[in-house]
Amino acid sequence: MLTISSVKARAGVAPLRRAVRTAVGSIPSAPLVLIDVETDGGVVGRSYLFGYSQISLAALVAFTEELGRELVGQPVVPFERMRDADVRFRLFGWQGLVGMAVSGLDMAFWDILGQAAGQPVVGLLGGTPKPLRAYDSYGRIDLGNDERDLLASVAGGFSGIKIKLGGGSFEDDFETVKVVRQMIGEKTSLMVDYNQSLTLADAKKYIQSLAEFDLEWVEEPLPAEDLSGHAVVRSASPIPIQTGENWWFPRDMQKAIAVGACDFGMPDIMKIGGVTGWMMAAGQAQAASLPISNHVFIEASAHLLPVTPTAHWAEYLDFAGSILTEPLLPQHGTITARGPGLGLKWDEKAVSRYLM
Repeated sequence: MLTISSVKARAGVAPLRRAVRTAVGSIPSAPLVLIDVETDGGVVGRSYLFGYSQISLAALVAFTEELGRELVGQPVVPFERMRDADVRFRLFGWQGLVGMAVSGLDMAFWDILGQAAGQPVVGLLGGTPKPLRAYDSYGRIDLGNDERDLLASVAGGFSGIKIKLGGGSFEDDFETVKVVRQMIGEKTSLMVDYNQSLTLADAKKYIQSLAEFDLEWVEEPLPAEDLSGHAVVRSASPIPIQTGENWWFPRDMQKAIAVGACDFGMPDIMKIGGVTGWMMAAGQAQAASLPISNHVFIEASAHLLPVTPTAHWAEYLDFAGSILTEPLLPQHGTITARGPGLGLKWDEKAVSRYLM
């Protein structure tokens, strides 16, 4: 059995193909923490964290490496390591840096197991790599400058497009949705994401007005922690409500399901507990008949959706491609898991350019 010999973390800011503009700010580049877990057998497990802001990176690196020092000499057994972490941080809580670091280490552990077995993680979980229907994920749209990209996404085979709304007037949002729907046609699914920017009253009113555009879902209209508010919006909405990217570990998912907060769920592997937490959450989703999509982390998510009984859509938003030797590129609007492990290999020349 392989044991952990060291944990290393590095921070960098990776360029994005296009900036992600949201209702609460713009993400012009991707603040990342790269994790390498070395083992006594020479196998190195890799994963990365998305820090949202550069200000988080130094603390994430320090916490991940400090936690890693406590794991030296422990066997690479993800469920046991997750059980230990649950005990270790039960009083402190799972949210924030703790949850991100624990999830990132869990992903690296599964990467180690896959590499040691010579197969992709999806195979360890009882599935096989397969093309996953994906939507191309955009930020707030500039109707003048983004038309070419939107048309290229549809021509490239994406069967869905997601755009972000909020941060301005509803009249502007309405016009944006109207024009984008005309651009991409009726056969392409269209999703919108408010990034938690609406009040309850505005959410109910705006969603009613957007119903004519045949939207696949409206995502996070309210603050993510307002589960009861989402349930109220959902009960009045003619459009399905999507939420879940800010669920911290499967317990948060259970709370959302219990109050009927959403029609669709979107766990983030970095917040739901890595591969181990995702599999627990997938069981809850199956029991609740809740369709599940991923939130970013395309490389790892491509291994998990094929073994998720209620898998729905794959979100294509590439944060790490610029620092990988083989970025996970869409093929005819789909993504497919690669191995061995999670299929991650750093492009060290690129990493050296973007390290902080």
